[in-house]
Amino acid sequence: MASPDETRLSHEIAPGLVGLILLGSSATTTGIAPAVVGLILLGSRATMTDITAAVRADLAPTGKIRAGINYGNFILATKDRATGESRGVAVDLLHELGRRLGVPVEIVAYDSVAVMGDAAPTGVWDIAFLGSDPQREALMSFTAAYLEIEATYLVPAASPLRTAAEVDREGVRIAAPARANYELYLSRNLKRAQLVSTQGGNAAFDLLATGKVDALAGLRQGLLGLVEKLPGSGIVDGRFMGVQQSVAVPKGRDAGLAYLRHVVEDAKASGLVARAIEKTGARGVAVAPPAR
Repeated sequence: MASPDETRLSHEIAPGLVGLILLGSSATTTGIAPAVVGLILLGSRATMTDITAAVRADLAPTGKIRAGINYGNFILATKDRATGESRGVAVDLLHELGRRLGVPVEIVAYDSVAVMGDAAPTGVWDIAFLGSDPQREALMSFTAAYLEIEATYLVPAASPLRTAAEVDREGVRIAAPARANYELYLSRNLKRAQLVSTQGGNAAFDLLATGKVDALAGLRQGLLGLVEKLPGSGIVDGRFMGVQQSVAVPKGRDAGLAYLRHVVEDAKASGLVARAIEKTGARGVAVAPPAR
């Protein structure tokens, strides 16, 4: 039977730490040394005591967490065709958040990150998984990134372009789906090449396949899947950016945002994000560095 000290501690410390504490304590009737308790409490960055009424009101105002997830990025989320089960890095993070808050989760599915972002002021989702960008910050606030995905270019067989840096030159036309994180980046940072924005990734690929553009911008893992569709094509060496994927809340949900920031940092430090990435089998994806 747990001692009074152990019972008291179980209400003060996040459930995931209780087992660690009990295993680390000796079989005494006096419980755990105060110094050990202090170290464990200091080491927990998102304990149950952080979950205030304001946090719950921001992240689960309807009693569940409604999460906007873009199925257009299969690293973040994909659906099993046989079972209908959703899986991916964003899905794993969502379930971890629901576990911590002790509430159900609901996925609000999108096929377009642009449509999902536009929905921020409507209240249809409480959190969303997408890349942070200055343009999007007008509608939502972001945590630090939890992962980074390489963005680079696919070029046709006869292309003289060999590296990502070479693509930004006079006369080069680059296709990219409008308002994707990397398209927003290119719209601000291309110096010489011409950006051709399209409605969706399929339209951007069609421009490359029909010779109307010289390069297709995209996430490395997604471009790898297109190489077979365009014989002789290849991915250039290097990248033009690392797309940082974060968790967002609609503007004004400051308590929820602060809590989410702790959860994201814990998920990176604990290996949760690394394990979720490994399960996808994706290449060109890495855990984002700790927030500064």
